[in-house]
Amino acid sequence: MPYAQYRPTGYYTSRMPPAVKWLLISNITVFVVQFFWVNIARNDPFAIFVLAPWQVLERGYLWQLVTYLFLHGGLTHILFNMFTLWMFGVELESDWGTRTFLKYYFLCGVGAGLCVIAANLLWGDPYTRTLGSSGAIYGLLLAYGVLYPDRTVLFSFLFPIKAKYFVLIIGAIAFLGSFGAAGSGVSHIAHLGGMLFGYVYLKSRRPTRRLGSRPGLLFRLREAWRQWRIRRARRKFEVYLRKHDRWSH
Repeated sequence: MPYAQYRPTGYYTSRMPPAVKWLLISNITVFVVQFFWVNIARNDPFAIFVLAPWQVLERGYLWQLVTYLFLHGGLTHILFNMFTLWMFGVELESDWGTRTFLKYYFLCGVGAGLCVIAANLLWGDPYTRTLGSSGAIYGLLLAYGVLYPDRTVLFSFLFPIKAKYFVLIIGAIAFLGSFGAAGSGVSHIAHLGGMLFGYVYLKSRRPTRRLGSRPGLLFRLREAWRQWRIRRARRKFEVYLRKHDRWSH
């Protein structure tokens, strides 16, 4: 996924939103632990967490639909995914809020896994194993193109292009690549699945840039309390002004 994003200097703040931060930490930590474990102990206990359609269907390993998102096939794989998560996820989480961002991220990731299972059962090999957060990442790219269509990104780090056209291009690449992706371990079907589930979710919510749900009771109570204090302070100030005006005469 060779691309970069162009934003005005100083756009990024020093504070990274919590979901993006902990997803980065979790993915990198798992990758480092797996790398040293496999190379030192010469076995891979993480294999049970990779998405294998036959294990999900025959043995009920449903957790693989989530855990495969935290496993990556190599340094290049995780670098591109984590770079993309940081580059596009920071703004999305800042606009949506952490809860909605995480819900969308895992919806796209799990949805991508379901598409991989269905595709391997219908056309491929149910024993094919898939890993990586690319399905969720492509869902984030889709959301960015939908919500910020005229934002400029740099395709291949060189060519400026609007986000909406960028998303169309990577979607077309994933679609064409899916015809020859069997056995690759990082499936273009997962990319398409993440974008598909993301698109359905965004359209069903009729989103603006902020997709947060209706404010909860606690938020509404705090807001009512804040408004009451403002009105109370305003009344006190008006009383003070009236008294001051009377005394000045």
